[in-house]
Order: sequence, then C-alpha cells, then structure tokens
Amino acid sequence: MTQAITDHLRRWIVEQAQAGCTPEAVLQAMKDSGWDEATAMAAMEESLRAVVEAPRPVPAVRLLEGSTADAGDRRVTILAAMQRPCVVVIGGLLSHDECDALILSARPRMGRSETVRLEDGQTEVNAARTSNGMFFERGQTALISLIEHRMATLLNWPVDHGEGLQVLHYRPGAEYKPHHDYFDPAASGTAAVLKRGGQRVGTLVVYLNTPEGGGATTFPDVGLEVAPVKGNAVFFSYDRPHPATLSLHAGAPVTAGDKWVATKWLREGVFT
Repeated sequence: MTQAITDHLRRWIVEQAQAGCTPEAVLQAMKDSGWDEATAMAAMEESLRAVVEAPRPVPAVRLLEGSTADAGDRRVTILAAMQRPCVVVIGGLLSHDECDALILSARPRMGRSETVRLEDGQTEVNAARTSNGMFFERGQTALISLIEHRMATLLNWPVDHGEGLQVLHYRPGAEYKPHHDYFDPAASGTAAVLKRGGQRVGTLVVYLNTPEGGGATTFPDVGLEVAPVKGNAVFFSYDRPHPATLSLHAGAPVTAGDKWVATKWLREGVFT
C-alpha cells in the first residue's frame, strides 16, 4: 500500500529537526513506526528543503503609534498580532457602507466556490469548500479600486501583486476545511499556476457582515480563532510554501445566519 506524505508528517519532521534531532535519528524513528525507507527519505528531503531555503519577501503591516496602521485614506486599528504564524487582526478596514455595497455588487454573480486543482492548475468544485463566490477584476469598479489601494498601502505591497478580490458567501453549515493558500511545490499543476505571478505569499480576509453564529477564521496549528466582525479583517503571510509557516487555516462552519467575506491573495510578483 502506498504511504502518503501528509502535511502532518511534514510538520513532524520539521519539528524534530528544529528540536535538534539528527536526520539519521528521524529516519530511524520513521522506520520503527512502519515507514518504508525510501518514502521516509523522500518525505525528509521534501520537508527539510523548504526549511533551509531562503524566505521570500512578504507583505507586512507597519504599526504606527497607538496600535494603528496606515491604510492610505484612513488609519486602522491593530486588534491583535502574532509573529509565528504571522497573523494580524485589523479593526475597521472597511466601513459598514462599503461592506454593504460590496455584497450588493457581488450578489448577482455568485456561483459555487472552486479551488485550484493540484494536477493541472485548473479550478474545480471541492467538497472541502462549501461557499458560493465570485471574483472582481482588479480595478473593476471605483469601489474595488479604492479598496485595493487601501489594502496595498496597509500591507506595503503593490496593487498589481494581488489577485482579483474574491467575495464569498457562506450559508448555515457552510465551511472551508483546513488548508494552505500557497500552491504545493510538489503538485504537477503548480508550475502553470506560478506563471501568472509566482507563489502566493499572503492572504487578507475582510468580514463583510457579522454572522449570527460561527464562521470564525481558525488557525489549527496554534489554536487561534478570529471572530468575523463586520468591517474587520485578518491578514496572514507565509514566506515559503511549507507547513512550517503554521499558516494552516480554515473557515469554521456557520451555525446561524449568513457569512460574507472578501479575500485578497497576494503574489510574489505581478499577477496577470
């Protein structure tokens, strides 16, 4: 039976290396647990390569006095921040009127959300993601352009290094199970995806309403939950495409009411 190299295994290998275990000791421990030697060695090589590679530059929020940050046409409040993983919770990124206008503009164009298929880089409906969604083109409307420039200023990252803004709608019971936003370097379809702007290096999720229940953005590796509050946002970055960034996250199930969010993915280069 083929043994799968999972994210859980990759994280475990990285943790052993960071704790000072020798590669020989890690390999022996895997063999003692029933892993085939060739598979174990492949898993170690794949897992540790990303740890030693140079980190990529990533978007970043720069704090001003009084726990605020510059977002161009406004200052926003930094409600919480972590260094590892790099997570920043932002208060008041969008006004309530802007949230309502974005939902109104997106609503007629909603369809079942898709994910990128690892085999060839195309998109497909995935059972792990049970929301509806749509994409705006960059600068498609005056409101979209305003929001994109605000995000670019906040994150110190060019507008043209971002994908089009995606609006998502989660009904009761809908969720997005734990996943990473970067593209898996080992997947056969990744090379095609990277031609459009390189790897994803950061994610900004803006809450367009406050659900009656559930819908938090969770980070399972560190036990963090960010409550969805209208106008607020959560930003997180990942300087390499590897579970060691602890950027595994999920959209918890909505238990009552609806949840609307807008997501901006940031690329390392110009997104075309």
